[in-house]
Amino acid sequence: MKEKKETFADIIGSDTLVLVDFFATWCGPCKTMSPILTDFAKQMGDRVRVIKIDVDKAPATAEIYKIQGVPTLILFKGGEILWRQSGVIQKNQLVKLINEI
Repeated sequence: MKEKKETFADIIGSDTLVLVDFFATWCGPCKTMSPILTDFAKQMGDRVRVIKIDVDKAPATAEIYKIQGVPTLILFKGGEILWRQSGVIQKNQLVKLINEI
């Protein structure tokens, strides 16, 4: 039996906190953000799921969330947007955000 592929809606609709990084491969600040998010994801473990959405490969999704600039980070839980910010964000700011939720 074939396993159902997890959709974006499934991921952000879960009870787990999901941090979505809307990025582009050509974006300098996005390249800066990438290792920060990798470290953040390792530190947070199961508390937060971090996923990346390439706005050039998923323009419809980027349009739904009105992504004007990259990187834009959006934090979801149960399909609801809890927080969003554009630009590079330091890991300690992200950890503080999660600890306050």
